Amino acid sequence: MSFTGSVSSLVVVGGQWGDEGKGKVVDLLAGGFGAVVRYNGGHNAGHTVKFADRHFALHLVPSGIVHGGSLCYMGAGMVVDPLALIREMDSLADQGVEVEGVEVEGRLFLSPRAALILPTHQAMDLAREAARGGGSIGTTGRGIGPAYQDLAQRRALRTHLLTDPAGLVERGRKLMAAHNRELELLYDAEPVDLERACEQLEAAANRLGPFVHEVGPRIEAHVERGDAILFEGAQGVMLDLLHGTYPFVTSSSCLPGAAAVSCGLPPRLLGPVLGIMKAYVTRVGGGPFPTELHDALGDHLRRRGNEFGTTTGRPRRCGWFDAVAARFAVRTAGIDAVALMKLDVLDELEEIRVAVGYRAPGGKLLDAPPADARMLAELEPVYETLPGWRTPTTAVTRDGDLPGAARDYIGFLEERLGVPVVLVSTGPRREETLLRGDGAVADCIRAAVGSELAVPSA
Repeated sequence: MSFTGSVSSLVVVGGQWGDEGKGKVVDLLAGGFGAVVRYNGGHNAGHTVKFADRHFALHLVPSGIVHGGSLCYMGAGMVVDPLALIREMDSLADQGVEVEGVEVEGRLFLSPRAALILPTHQAMDLAREAARGGGSIGTTGRGIGPAYQDLAQRRALRTHLLTDPAGLVERGRKLMAAHNRELELLYDAEPVDLERACEQLEAAANRLGPFVHEVGPRIEAHVERGDAILFEGAQGVMLDLLHGTYPFVTSSSCLPGAAAVSCGLPPRLLGPVLGIMKAYVTRVGGGPFPTELHDALGDHLRRRGNEFGTTTGRPRRCGWFDAVAARFAVRTAGIDAVALMKLDVLDELEEIRVAVGYRAPGGKLLDAPPADARMLAELEPVYETLPGWRTPTTAVTRDGDLPGAARDYIGFLEERLGVPVVLVSTGPRREETLLRGDGAVADCIRAAVGSELAVPSA
């Protein structure tokens, strides 16, 4: 595939275990795209956007909503809690999110084919996690898994019912009654108050009905007009339902192909793939994490990087960059280039380690994560150690102004991953970003950023 240097459509995916900083990247780029599309997950995802003195925490609405005049779409592959969506919309309105007088309501479109999260889904999620005891997966408890389960069982309520409040209440009451029976009989848990839940659903439908529109035809219309589309994924490749560290994964596909499925589009319209990765690695919840640091250094990364979940507030587990998992993500997701986030968090370290292989019990070396999560948990990472730079990089916006050891670290990761690092984040704010390198993705990013952000190439 070839590109001309003008803005191409682009897919943004997480290249690790989620929480890589996708929100900042989407916000940075959104002004150069006609539309921003969120294609998977629910309000278990959290994207943080900061610029100047403003700070937004987004969970359902695409991150592009706070930047420019881009239209924002929520695809059929999502699961949507209508009450959470209303809370988020109200929060955005309170913070004055509007462009040229057009409020959020005029820029946000919800696919009628997405599945709804009901109050009983959250209750089931919490009850199931409690029943797992020490073997819990570490879900957010937001009802995501049970909602996707109902979708797979072909009994889910979909968002087109938001345009039919009476029908939503009628069908919702029946499904939630079945959920309540499961709560009581299988988990000895308190049932959800159906009257209150139905009242909430009816009120939500009256509010959200006007947002429901077919997404695919609208996106195709953008393409016909020559608009580029930015597709925004949630979570990361290592949390993908099929290819992640199953069963410690999310309940949807995080890969770029899911964007085409979610929107009902041919894959050829998606464009190249930008993988977002931190300069180290974090993970929330249970599951294997080969490079996790359980010592003071892990605590330092957590404090320095403010590693607490946007959605849950839970402290994130922290560890060294895992080039084995990252290379797997590059191959599995077809990542063409990488945005390396939070480089500045490593500024104070004398040495920096990178996992370049896994050693199994018995000494066998592996160069890819195994499908069995139990086996992955038993592997020992094989590290290479690089010198730190012990020099502040915060707010550096030129590649040539980075310390030599920091450039060497980036170059080492590029060599291991086999793709270029075209964007480096040196702080949480939009303006604390540098662009580097050449190629289709780098050109696309520069064309999207335009003159709105002073991030010159090296």
